[in-house]
Amino acid sequence: MDHHAPEGSSDRVALAIIRLPAKVPVSDPRYGGPILINPGGPGGSGVAKALHHGSLMQQVADSGKSVNEAAESDKYFDIIGFDPRGVNHSTPILTCFPDSFARQTWNLQSLAEGLLGSSEGSLRTGWRRARAFSVSCSSRLESENGTNFLEHVNTTPAAADMVEIIERHGQWREREGQKAQAAHDLAHGRDSKQTIAQRTKWHEGREPLLFWAYSYGTVLGSTFAAMYPERVARMVLDGVVDSEDYYNGPWLQNLHDTDHILHKIMEYCSDAGPDQCRFWRPGGPQAILAAYETLLHDIWDDPLSVVGDHRRGPEIITWTDVKMVVKDALYQPLMLGPIAVDLLQDITNGTGSVFAEYKQNGRTPSCRSRQCEIDGPYSEECVSPGWNELEATPAILCTDAQDIGSFTEDEFRSYWRRLQDQSSAMGDYWAQTRLSCAGWKARAKWRFAGPVSANTSHPILWVSNTLDTVTPLRNAKKMNERFPGSTLLQQDCEGHCSIAAPSLCTAKAIRRYFQTGDMPDVGTLCETDAKPFESQVTRDSVSRLDTKDAELLAVLTRLAETSRSSRFL
Repeated sequence: MDHHAPEGSSDRVALAIIRLPAKVPVSDPRYGGPILINPGGPGGSGVAKALHHGSLMQQVADSGKSVNEAAESDKYFDIIGFDPRGVNHSTPILTCFPDSFARQTWNLQSLAEGLLGSSEGSLRTGWRRARAFSVSCSSRLESENGTNFLEHVNTTPAAADMVEIIERHGQWREREGQKAQAAHDLAHGRDSKQTIAQRTKWHEGREPLLFWAYSYGTVLGSTFAAMYPERVARMVLDGVVDSEDYYNGPWLQNLHDTDHILHKIMEYCSDAGPDQCRFWRPGGPQAILAAYETLLHDIWDDPLSVVGDHRRGPEIITWTDVKMVVKDALYQPLMLGPIAVDLLQDITNGTGSVFAEYKQNGRTPSCRSRQCEIDGPYSEECVSPGWNELEATPAILCTDAQDIGSFTEDEFRSYWRRLQDQSSAMGDYWAQTRLSCAGWKARAKWRFAGPVSANTSHPILWVSNTLDTVTPLRNAKKMNERFPGSTLLQQDCEGHCSIAAPSLCTAKAIRRYFQTGDMPDVGTLCETDAKPFESQVTRDSVSRLDTKDAELLAVLTRLAETSRSSRFL
């Protein structure tokens, strides 16, 4: 648990790790090594990311040629997903609730109370809920011997854990290579150069890192690069967080472009017309935006009640519900923008039945098992590994930021107003990130002092959208300057991270980087192959593609579609 404690004197953590094997064995000269991935968060599960998207990411990074026709210079990679300490399946399990039913109850209560700004008393209620959560978590996770697990879940030890992962992989690779060498020698006679064994040799203490991460994962990646610059072999950081702002805790560098994305969605709606965008209004984007603002005002004063039907129970549609649907659309304008405007029109029509079904489908039921009831609260049966972002996100976020939990309610109110000024669309939602740290007591035992800057052994490839929901382009430009030789690739679209929309240009640049290490030209601007309210990949763009590009575009489209549920930083 504590990387600096004498051997055997510290509690231990066990990281959940999953590997999607490369299309070739480690003994093959075309084996490119393991690419570690992180989906963001903090609190996102790399294991889940590998299970859901690992194959798609592998198809982007791998050579575009089939194994049978590939040359020795073509590379094929393992994809390794891991749950950082405190996340999902890693242990100790970070839980602040006696069972999953209690967690779900807390979540539903939070939704019922509403976002900041949803009522006159929203701050008072939110403040007290946040403090209750923080204090109970802090006391719950302190062990009997005085060790506080929360002191060890921050980003710095997580970066050090990545060193252990690549070292253990190198050790395993060497064993596999020795077995392959022995089999080769038995079949063909002894190879005096021991070619396979030499190629797969474990470089103890010097194993390089290949890393591909999104959003908060760019903090983890840039921290690793600053701590271990000599180990960086390939690093793609997509949706770039300002690490200085993140570690210092104001979190005021996220929403600079968010409202511009809302305006762009309205522009796309206006251009698409009433057949493609149900919330369309004559008068252009400003008229559509005005209709949305009117809807927000009306539903704040008078939530919409929806009568139950043969498929669902009764429901109420609130200001918070609308803001959350639009928030999701801001993260994924291509995939969720059309859904959001359909739901807005459903409310405008006065029925709300479609919105009610959408809302209820988003709830995950949870029941205590019989064994949980027998074993009791916090037993292994009750707190089995699973999704725990509710606890993991503030545990990592609030521990990373120095003394973040000591602000007063009045200080937070001023902070909230600053975020509202930055973004009317998401300022209320984003303020809750810091609110979750109110009363947080845990302090990181080991915190990298910085600066988050270095001259890495191989340059970093930063990727950013022109308009990103919570990681604006300016952040990527700032971080790019802090790592000499690195390059920024800009994708000309809206949404969070490049997976918000498929782009062959972006994918080919990432593939080339993993394959050869070559960087895109400085100032490269990649167009996307789909826009909101069009068919998701335009027919024209598909018809002029060769087979390989059409296959890659299908992979990228699938990646965008299956990333719709991401809610990470």
